[in-house]
Amino acid sequence: MRLALICIALLVASIARAQDEPDPRLVRAADEVALAYVVTGDGKVDAASEAGLRGLSQVLTDRTTVEPGEPIGIDLDRDDLSLLTFLYWPVSESQPAPTPQAYVRLNHFLRSGGLILFDTRDGDIAGLGGPDGKATLQRLAAPLDVPPLAPIPVDHVLTRTFYLLHEFPGRYHGQDVWAEAPPAGAEAADGVPFRNLNDGVTPVIIGGNSWAEAWAIGDNGLPLFSVGSGLDGERQRELAYRFGVNLIMYVLTGNYKSDQVHVPALLDRLRQEEVMQ
Repeated sequence: MRLALICIALLVASIARAQDEPDPRLVRAADEVALAYVVTGDGKVDAASEAGLRGLSQVLTDRTTVEPGEPIGIDLDRDDLSLLTFLYWPVSESQPAPTPQAYVRLNHFLRSGGLILFDTRDGDIAGLGGPDGKATLQRLAAPLDVPPLAPIPVDHVLTRTFYLLHEFPGRYHGQDVWAEAPPAGAEAADGVPFRNLNDGVTPVIIGGNSWAEAWAIGDNGLPLFSVGSGLDGERQRELAYRFGVNLIMYVLTGNYKSDQVHVPALLDRLRQEEVMQ
């Protein structure tokens, strides 16, 4: 009897240790700054997300000091989000809502400095056949502690974390992209922007420009999806990559670019880029 109790105690302790041990996939993702996406269950959407984050990771490696590892797909009902800082969430009409426990983890992720990029993929104003994801987004995001949102203004930190940008195109463009709105009176008299509790990083960005498809590359390194047409399309793809770079640098560095001490260095680098182009 005593031996049986000892065996049971050892088994319980072993299970508890296994539950306490972090998932090696997530440890690897955190260690390698891997970009993460939500697995929707729609094979085509998930494949586009993986290929898109792989393409963006390659651009980050080529152009910045950030060298992300292979993208990781996240099962919201199973995976711990505490080791992540960024999550790309493509909205799919067939995607089931996460469990209540998953929403608890998601809200903790948002409150602790994480950022979710919701992509409704419905920014098709040129007739390219994008879905209408607004109703699905409302259903999926209803249990989340999402702050009041507003279209990203032209002077937002996200417009200048690495590249100077005036818009945030993906495969589509022309629609507003939304982020946390500063509360009334949040801007000080000296013009210093509002800084939220997440080091100035909005916890949520929402748009419909189908960014993953603009970033996506195949095994041969070539784009998988068309963007616009001709030279204008390739210029739009380049701007989509620049938005992705700005986004990840924004997530990793917070709002430091709003500090004017960085302006001279930023301008010098931008002048060098213009000379090289």
